[in-house]
Amino acid sequence: MSKPHEIVERALALSRADGCVVIADEQSTANLRWAGNALTTNGVTRGRQLTVIATVNGQEGTASGVVSRAAVTADDLESLVRAAESAALDGGPAEDAQPLVTDVPPSPAFTEPPAETSSEVFGSFAPALGESFATAKRGGRELYGFANHMVTSTYLGTSTGLRLRHDQPTGTLEINAKSPDRTKSAWAGRATRDFTDVDPAALDAELAQQLAWAERPVELPAGRYETLLPPSAVADLLTYMYWSASGRDAVDGRTVFSKPGGATKAGEQLAELPLTLRSDPHAPGLEAAPFVIAHASGGDYSAFDNGLPLTATDWIRDGKLVNLLTSRFSAGLTGLPVAPEIDNLILDAGGTKSLAEMVAETERGLLLTCLWYIREVDPATLLLTGLTRDGVYLVENGEVTGAVNNFRFNESPVDLLSRATEAGRTEPTLPREWGDWFTRAAMPALRVPDFNMSSVSQGV
Repeated sequence: MSKPHEIVERALALSRADGCVVIADEQSTANLRWAGNALTTNGVTRGRQLTVIATVNGQEGTASGVVSRAAVTADDLESLVRAAESAALDGGPAEDAQPLVTDVPPSPAFTEPPAETSSEVFGSFAPALGESFATAKRGGRELYGFANHMVTSTYLGTSTGLRLRHDQPTGTLEINAKSPDRTKSAWAGRATRDFTDVDPAALDAELAQQLAWAERPVELPAGRYETLLPPSAVADLLTYMYWSASGRDAVDGRTVFSKPGGATKAGEQLAELPLTLRSDPHAPGLEAAPFVIAHASGGDYSAFDNGLPLTATDWIRDGKLVNLLTSRFSAGLTGLPVAPEIDNLILDAGGTKSLAEMVAETERGLLLTCLWYIREVDPATLLLTGLTRDGVYLVENGEVTGAVNNFRFNESPVDLLSRATEAGRTEPTLPREWGDWFTRAAMPALRVPDFNMSSVSQGV
């Protein structure tokens, strides 16, 4: 099989278009699955995807064609390149056409083999997980879960001379603990780069505590409650807000960040707490691609921006909205700064308290575990609805005193930030709802005095 950088070079050499971008993604995965305190399956997979973006200049503008295929070999290259060129000729001028990016220093490892994962990534994790199975069995708990590790090496080459490469490790772990009669359930999740920082024993202890809290059931009606949102729940809400922060859509009057007359809320105060929401491709432990990797164009991302350097970006600073998502094209269209999406998200308010310390300072309120089945209700306010899952706990006089029924909630993350009265310390977390698509997050717990539990749910 040809090496990825060779595939990129050969595809570029075959191009007859005015411009060409080639993206080779080499991916390997390793996983473990378990149920009822026993491993059930494990596996390792590998794959390759090649994307060719051809640009063709014409009297009316520059057209682009994009074709992606999996398992590409050297024999498939010419047909793939010609297909991209044909798509460009058939598609007409591209709205987001920009000059292809130039003058980015090459990646030193561009010609090196792709990074790979294997079952060895679980070398220390798997034995510790086995010990947790024994502990859980003795404690009357059943553990179910899934651990996945994926490494993607992306090779990006362009006809303007860019030769860039990024290796992205992504690890996720989700564990459910259930009572033997399956009437009680608790969840814990972690994001990791290599599983060396994941402690199954600590997670099992956390789950055991939650199941113990659930021994006393409490029925509560729908209503507004002081609520402690753990980092995972905060990550789910703010990830959706991040994905909804299109600069172009805001200028077009279609989002919560819009103002009348084609303006945006950039510069407005969104929160009284000194909240800073930011992305940084070099954030320790949350490292992401330091340049744009766009396999297609749409909204506020553009195939013409491939290779554009990414730097630390504040979206909200000290409670004030300062940036919205833009490509070079949509930035020029809207007058906003160029601010492409970065594959991580960090919320920080300078808090130092743990979630346990915030619980200890709560007179009466609810402690959530995580959110589930989140859907948008109204884009104009970014009103979201969803369900609580795997444990809603009643806090009284600084202690958890029982488990409450689940709820459906209705909340806008933008409005929620304006009402939050306390933020804990920021720590890495795994969004449960969006963990298949977005894993690099660090969030604090938030205290919201009037979280809207709109109806009672019968889910576990």
